[in-house]
Amino acid sequence: MEKIAVLGAGSWGTALGFVLADNGHDVRIWGHRQEIIDGINEMHENKKYLPGVELPMTMRGYTSLEEAILGVETVILAVPTKAIREVLQSLEEVATNPLTIVHVSKGIEPDTLLRISEMIEQEMEPAKLQDVVILSGPSHAEEVSRRQPTTVTSSSKNMKAAEKVQDLFNNHQYFRVYTNPDVIGVEIGGALKNIIALAAGITDGLGYGDNAKAALMTRGLAEIARLGSVLGANPLTFSGLTGIGDLIVTCTSVHSRNWRAGNMLGKGHKLEEVLDNMGMVVEGVRTTKAAYQLAEKYDVKMPITQALYDVLFNDVSAKAAVDSLMSRTKTHEMEDLANILGERKN
Repeated sequence: MEKIAVLGAGSWGTALGFVLADNGHDVRIWGHRQEIIDGINEMHENKKYLPGVELPMTMRGYTSLEEAILGVETVILAVPTKAIREVLQSLEEVATNPLTIVHVSKGIEPDTLLRISEMIEQEMEPAKLQDVVILSGPSHAEEVSRRQPTTVTSSSKNMKAAEKVQDLFNNHQYFRVYTNPDVIGVEIGGALKNIIALAAGITDGLGYGDNAKAALMTRGLAEIARLGSVLGANPLTFSGLTGIGDLIVTCTSVHSRNWRAGNMLGKGHKLEEVLDNMGMVVEGVRTTKAAYQLAEKYDVKMPITQALYDVLFNDVSAKAAVDSLMSRTKTHEMEDLANILGERKN
């Protein structure tokens, strides 16, 4: 049994704490909101984010970060990307020993264009950072917390650290963990699929059918692979769990907050209204801005990302954005694959 701290008492942090507790670990879950922490400790339920799920007795909630990480070597970072720097700065202040930080968020920071693992390395002193591991894949908290079969990927520059996290989370009944050394590909795939999920929700909101969604997901995956390869990812990663796997689940499920947000946009709601109604962070909005900036920086063609950026930030209607995608200059489908493979070879 290991003491493990989960930073972030939202749905995903709580669900991962649930898995760790199921595996016999002593889980400390930290959050800002006293009512959520009290509910975890007194009622063994996170009523706001995972209502109806009985949490194991070995999960304890904390509002004190210093108490939550006492005696801990492994920290699960499960907060939205916009809060990561603030939480890391607080963690760095109270940490007394080197920590392995397992981040489970999916996003890219706008303007700096950094992946989350890069943000962690930038914020934490080397003496207080043992390893950085990414845990990512097609996974809804609602299903994990009900012990429904789920597979994810553990990735790190240090594969021994990735394998340790694999062992911590692997549950033979319902939670299977693979490893992958391609840190860039795992992070890029997990982040950019949220853009395509927003777009998929828009097409559904507009009343388009399965043909449109299949085209969107396929061409969206090509965009993800195109940018990822330029950034140094292995193109094969995007055919795995953190690529097409995550893309499928996020674009087709009502559990997906990015799909739900896109669906509201497609039905004519304004972005501010959508975000207010969601009640949870929609990572795809920030990631769309970051991916748009990356595409410009590296001169990568990402027409779906461009179209979504115009809907979110330039007040272009969803219908007009789809029309612009359909009227693009004709091209050969296999050009993408040839270009990606050529970039990888060079």
